[in-house]
Amino acid sequence: MSLWRVERLGRRGDGVALGPAGRALAPLTLPGEEIEGEALDGRLAAPRIVTPSPDRVRPLCAHYRACGGCSLMHASDGFTTAWKRQVVEAALAARGLAAPIEGVHVSPPRSRRRAVLSGRRTKKGALVGFHARASGVIADLADCHVMRPAITAALPLLRRIAVAGASRGGELSMTVIHGPAGLDLTVAGGKPMDPALFQTLAGLAEEGDLARLTWQDHNGDGQPITRRAPALPMGRARVVPPPGGFLQATAEGEAALVAAVRDFTGGAARIVDLFSGCGTFSLPLAETAAVHAVEGLAAPLAALDAGWRAAPGLNRVTTQNRDLARRPLLADELNGFDAIVIDPPRAGAEAQAREIAASKAERVAFVACDPVTFSRDARLLADGGFALKRLRVVDQFRWSPHVEIVADFART
Repeated sequence: MSLWRVERLGRRGDGVALGPAGRALAPLTLPGEEIEGEALDGRLAAPRIVTPSPDRVRPLCAHYRACGGCSLMHASDGFTTAWKRQVVEAALAARGLAAPIEGVHVSPPRSRRRAVLSGRRTKKGALVGFHARASGVIADLADCHVMRPAITAALPLLRRIAVAGASRGGELSMTVIHGPAGLDLTVAGGKPMDPALFQTLAGLAEEGDLARLTWQDHNGDGQPITRRAPALPMGRARVVPPPGGFLQATAEGEAALVAAVRDFTGGAARIVDLFSGCGTFSLPLAETAAVHAVEGLAAPLAALDAGWRAAPGLNRVTTQNRDLARRPLLADELNGFDAIVIDPPRAGAEAQAREIAASKAERVAFVACDPVTFSRDARLLADGGFALKRLRVVDQFRWSPHVEIVADFART
């Protein structure tokens, strides 16, 4: 067996190890560790720890080695927080940028309120869980230190649903959201709905006390079984998201993001919220400002609008269905707002950032879930006359390499 030394962690949390064959990725390792193993295609599949790092801890979860849901549970909390901060700083430095990081918010264990699980029928029942690392194999879960206990407790029910509706050899995608009304489950990839399956699913939804169960066909069209509206609080409003819709992973992380956006847009009377989703920022901001929400999907916008109309005391919220990746709001369209909030997907918002840079906007609150694409877009804003004043790091995906940023930009 060859001896390797881990130099650093890569962006996905794997160790980058130096050995006789050059460099290779080594999962579940930490910087400074000496390890043994043989590299295949640039990866050490099962490295043996020879000299452990002082930051190494015993993983809490019995599924950790088999499950790919977490990749950093073997590292101390202090190491992980410092590493995520460093990832953000390094991405900014690569673009010639820097900003004071005001803090790092870390969501607590067992707080994930939204999870996308995989399910598959077997001869003896069903498997439900996350995929193993770099594999199509499903790690069947009995417990989880990431998800809320209400979701973990529903795993036996999810297996029964997989037995009832999964096709032979097919895999289900099961999006579970836990809110005040209970569990909201959306299942995709199963058998076509027929009266017998509907009756079975309705019985399971009642037995499991689900708020809503939606069965989606291969086109994404859903047939919901709604026992009570799965409404979620967003500021003073309550929103029923579309089945399987995007939602911030933890309530604690969402609160940290909203607090930062409120702070960075304080005093603005007219705000445009780009990539608004179903109102995570629009509805809280409407408590003090008029908001124009722009989103590429119609269903989240409809949910946002319904939530606003039913909430008393909010300022006016208007909506616009527009694909901002292909048709960004132009500089002239942005000039009428006091502040811009933008929360793009992982690919970032290069075209929209160029228009913001060309506009007369004075303030931007930028929420991002990828430090590299954020830094690219931040460079465009800086070249257009914005200063990156400060930022906060939010870690909603505990024990994973994912990290989120909220940044405050102001015209110089």
